[in-house]
Amino acid sequence: MIKSGLLEAEMNFPTYKRLNSRDYSETMDMEDNSGFLQNDTWQESGNPSWKRSLPHVLVATLTSFLFGYHLGVVNEPLESISLDLGFKGNTIAEGLVVSTCLGGAFVGCAFSGSIADGFGRRRAFQLSAIPMILGAVMSAMAKTLQGMLLGRLLVGTGMGLGPSVASLYVAEISPAFVRGTYGSLIQIATCLGLMAALVIGIPSKDIAEWWRMCFWLSTIPAATLALGMILCAESPIWLHKQGRISDAEAEFEKLLGGSHVQSAMAELEKSDRGDTEGVKLIELLSGRHSRVVFIGSALYALQQLSGINAVFYFSSTVFKSVGVPSNLTNVFIGISNLTGSVVAMTLMDKLGRKLLLFWSFLGMAVSMGMQVAGASAYMPKAIAFYLSVGGTLLFVLTFAVGAGPVPGLLLPEIFPSRIRAKAIAFCMSVHWVFNFFVGLLFLRLLERLGPQLLYTIFSTVCLIAVAFVKKNVIETKGRTLQEIEIAFLPDE
Repeated sequence: MIKSGLLEAEMNFPTYKRLNSRDYSETMDMEDNSGFLQNDTWQESGNPSWKRSLPHVLVATLTSFLFGYHLGVVNEPLESISLDLGFKGNTIAEGLVVSTCLGGAFVGCAFSGSIADGFGRRRAFQLSAIPMILGAVMSAMAKTLQGMLLGRLLVGTGMGLGPSVASLYVAEISPAFVRGTYGSLIQIATCLGLMAALVIGIPSKDIAEWWRMCFWLSTIPAATLALGMILCAESPIWLHKQGRISDAEAEFEKLLGGSHVQSAMAELEKSDRGDTEGVKLIELLSGRHSRVVFIGSALYALQQLSGINAVFYFSSTVFKSVGVPSNLTNVFIGISNLTGSVVAMTLMDKLGRKLLLFWSFLGMAVSMGMQVAGASAYMPKAIAFYLSVGGTLLFVLTFAVGAGPVPGLLLPEIFPSRIRAKAIAFCMSVHWVFNFFVGLLFLRLLERLGPQLLYTIFSTVCLIAVAFVKKNVIETKGRTLQEIEIAFLPDE
């Protein structure tokens, strides 16, 4: 039976009997109409305190902060790095410094499921921090291009491992009524990390070898993550899967309070089918769980094919063509990204995941359409300026409201506990593959196809995503494990 992330912590929702598909549809319609009333009643009748789990979530989001930081850490200092290490003017070498960490991230992500299941969630966080510390030190001390690339590769393995485990861990330890809010903190932490890297990198143009300090500073949050996890709770769901029942009870008490332990353990027992064998890749792709794995993978593929990372990676080039300096570009993009993430945090547990995804992709399609219009040769320059800049900023804003944070929250909810870690790792690997190819091919496609055609393709992908979400994604906010199982895994 599916154990949908934080839904395991939903102690006071009523138990639903198994229904056939017709009865299920009628029941879902009635529950949609009365959902807010049920949620209000439930919250009044005794939610676990969110204050107990928040510190654990905040420590976990340090890995997302580091993810954002290392994505942006070479943005401003790249010219200084290339000059000091002797590869200035070598665009291939400069590109490798930027993208080598993406290759490492794919490797780390590919193994994240096995590590999280084999060593536990807390230990997986600590293992992700180690290469980020070692890689940052190697990069800070690098004297050659090869030393820098090796450091970036090590950092990348930690970047790939950490975010996958963060989505898993936050979903499994958070009370259900704040599950969406806590999930949005992951995206906000990523935004803050990216903005911190850009701000810290500003002096690199004026202070000799300041770029080394940029890498040294990243070891502080990485060490904090490794040490902080010593004090954090282990996932009770993982402990229960290992047969460590008393330890799971102790962690539930730490996260939810003593009065909620029995009901939380009862929920785990009720939803446990006793599946203890390892999960193989073929089972994810063709077994009874293949539908949810397909939905998760498709969401990440559509997210990347929408063009979001092309905007992040090459916005300076686009803005420069209409006369906006790169420093202002980074500030505007960062503010839009952070604003959208904060909006997502406030709405995730009110409007739900599906609605945010739907309107996010639709907004992205409209925003990319504005850029198509702005790229027209017949458009007056003044109007083209506002369409290009406004379309880019609106694209980032609408992405951050839904398409950015929701997949990382939704996947732990829809995957059964038995396959959750490895299924998330697989879907995140799909994310990294598409991320890499979009970054690799964007400039060439822009040159060959022109901005109008390329942005039209991105807009079309966003519209396809709208249709996909409408047809395949169900709302998980306020749903019990039984409801999600009936929706995704009907009896054969």
